[in-house]
Amino acid sequence: MPHTIAEKILARAAGLDSVRPGDDILVRPDFVIAYDFPGYTDVFFKEAKEEFGVDKVSSPERFVLFIDHMVPATAPKEEELHQVTRAWGAAQGVPVHEREGIGHQVSAELGYATPGAFAVHFDGHVSQLGAFGTLAFGARKSVLETFVSETMALTVPATVKIELTGTLQPGVMARDVFHHMVRVLGPASCRFKVVELCGPVIDAMSIEGRQTICGQAMFLGATTMVIAPDAKTLQYTQGRAKIALEPVYADADAVYEREVRIDVSDLTPVVVVPPSPANTRDLTDYVGLPVHTGYLGSCASGRLEDLRAAAQVLRGKRIKPGFQLHVVPTSQAIMSQAAKEGLISTLVDAGAFISSSSCDYCYGRIATMSDGQRAVSTGTLNTPGRMGSSDSEIFICNAAVVAASALEGCIADPRPYLLEGSAL
Repeated sequence: MPHTIAEKILARAAGLDSVRPGDDILVRPDFVIAYDFPGYTDVFFKEAKEEFGVDKVSSPERFVLFIDHMVPATAPKEEELHQVTRAWGAAQGVPVHEREGIGHQVSAELGYATPGAFAVHFDGHVSQLGAFGTLAFGARKSVLETFVSETMALTVPATVKIELTGTLQPGVMARDVFHHMVRVLGPASCRFKVVELCGPVIDAMSIEGRQTICGQAMFLGATTMVIAPDAKTLQYTQGRAKIALEPVYADADAVYEREVRIDVSDLTPVVVVPPSPANTRDLTDYVGLPVHTGYLGSCASGRLEDLRAAAQVLRGKRIKPGFQLHVVPTSQAIMSQAAKEGLISTLVDAGAFISSSSCDYCYGRIATMSDGQRAVSTGTLNTPGRMGSSDSEIFICNAAVVAASALEGCIADPRPYLLEGSAL
């Protein structure tokens, strides 16, 4: 019987010959990934012991924890949470990675992005591991099951196949492609489905660009997104993969809930306007709108190709006086490589403020906005209050747009700067 990537991975994880959409199954995740956050990991630790009588997780090698929020701690309660996480990890024999960057990215760097694996997290942005052929679900409170049992209950989702065709124009990045998908399909178009992404645009895209797209799957309503492993994937994961699994590919005659083709040949840079991540617009419609701050980072868009694009725009220039440009590489490894390439010095010379990797800028713990301010951001959300005052506004865009807007103090088209930079 023909099957999709998701169906094959879930069947293996459930110990079954095959599964179909709608089947209720018990699956054993290959990896359980989490970051410490109040109301999640601390509650899991407590309830596992007090309500279920489980003192130690089964197969601790499947687990990994990240301390990537509230870093560094600014209040005793925050540091106490970190202490609880460190102590639990030490007692359980579970690795705790701290101050290495945003866990969704670092988990890939450490090899938890294993082609053919099934991973769970309570945060849906773990879907970015789908860029490596990993089926990675955000399961919220259901993740508690994995702390007290080898398996968790799951209903097999249907799969939507999306093929991206055409060739990207200069100045268009993976971030634009994803938000265009939301514009074309709608924010609830893939609700509770797996999206299997393919096509010549994906084939030509970097691993980083694929991570950007897969990590935003929730904004299509999808449970997760996955891309079949290719040579780029296997080159990245070789020597990193935590477990030995065969890469998984859909059968040629696999049955999808539906198949969609989107041509991005005419796509130009976009902007997602407040108050919803569903509001994709053409960037040109908002050029000239005053903005006060910029954020380049997050699990979605703070990788090397984002930093390179911003550096190309800013090289030899200074940001507009009074504008605050915050650059937060997605991981310390990315920060290190950016420094070796001279990107960090280029950004600093232009007036950017560089911070170590954390999630804190994205959810407004640091560099919060006051009433009436506007930001251009590569963060994950633009809902009111996400980066400070509920009366501030967030315009989501690609990294080059953030950089160009920093120069002009208003939403700006980066393409003239990129053209200028390519001639240097």
